[in-house]
Amino acid sequence: MKYLRKSMVPLVVGAVTVLLLGFAIGIEAKAGAGIEKEAWGTVDGKPVDLYTLTNANGLEAKITNYGGIVVSLEVLDRNGKLGDVVLGYDNLKGYVENNPYFGAIVGRYGNRIGAAKFSLDGVEYTLAANNGPNHLHGGIKGFDKVVWKARGVTSDNGVGLELSYLSPDGEEGYPGNLSVTVVYTLTDDNELKIDYFAMTDKKTVVNLTHHSYFNFVGSGDILGHKLWLKASRFTPVDEGLIPTGELRSVIGTPMDFTRPVAIGARIEQDTQQLRYGFGYDHNWVLDKRLGEMALAGSLYEPATGRFMEIYTTEPGIQFYSGNFLDGTITGKRGIIYEFRNGLCLETQHFPDSPNKPDFPSTVLKPGEEYRTTTIYKFSVR
Repeated sequence: MKYLRKSMVPLVVGAVTVLLLGFAIGIEAKAGAGIEKEAWGTVDGKPVDLYTLTNANGLEAKITNYGGIVVSLEVLDRNGKLGDVVLGYDNLKGYVENNPYFGAIVGRYGNRIGAAKFSLDGVEYTLAANNGPNHLHGGIKGFDKVVWKARGVTSDNGVGLELSYLSPDGEEGYPGNLSVTVVYTLTDDNELKIDYFAMTDKKTVVNLTHHSYFNFVGSGDILGHKLWLKASRFTPVDEGLIPTGELRSVIGTPMDFTRPVAIGARIEQDTQQLRYGFGYDHNWVLDKRLGEMALAGSLYEPATGRFMEIYTTEPGIQFYSGNFLDGTITGKRGIIYEFRNGLCLETQHFPDSPNKPDFPSTVLKPGEEYRTTTIYKFSVR
């Protein structure tokens, strides 16, 4: 997690303000690029809208202010054909009634916190145990299930959507009033850029991430996708998928993606870690400096030629191979999502960091700003 001290916060806020003012005074988007808004329903009496972002190359992202969900993301294949590469629903009702975090902003704490509790300065905080005895993805009503304030933004290199939410002190058991802003930008470099900002009035923990399920074919399993991760270590877990605290080498194990490997090549190996996760559902420790913006990995699908690079300031990435998809969800275009029909690559601080003092800290203090960026960059091979 990268923090800016109080003296630096005005610089960041100023940069964001310039971006918003640019939209307000009507900076013209490049030809073909733009933002469209349509009503999409209501949740808890609050209006929900769907925003369509289109870049100068024709790539398109549809994002709703309910949960900050990326509803669709259309990118080119090697034949120049656009196709939607994320799982989800055709309507708001699906996301409200049964959403395994498809495309959502996850917080306050992405991933798991062991025993659904943590301590700060000697005070123990109890969270919702919504994943067995553990806390997962912000609780029963995390950031994926709230209606965010939204406004379109533009920059010199793309169009975007700014989402903001004030999480009140005590929400889901977390301390502090947390003011959160997330900016999605669809750039003319064919990137989906996600900037996260947060500030608190009381010491708390924060770990925000994005939870799209990718499938570069659009249907079927993801076992033929080739994954590369710039990570020579991972955080092994116990049977509840809580890290043990160890940083273990991937060399000689099915967790080794230091060279591009088909996801299905070793996923059925009989190892303890794969048994615990029913496949891959682990955090990899990225080989880079804490807070550095760097290439974290890539995903390639040979049949379509679609290729994605992931850049992030975060120290870790959770690779989840869709092991809990079981055919009970009918998604977009009537597609039934079966076992391992989508995969997630969630940039993050490590799971259970509030209870692991040797992990990079997720503590945010008053006067500091949480600030992190992740980029998913698309091309073809």
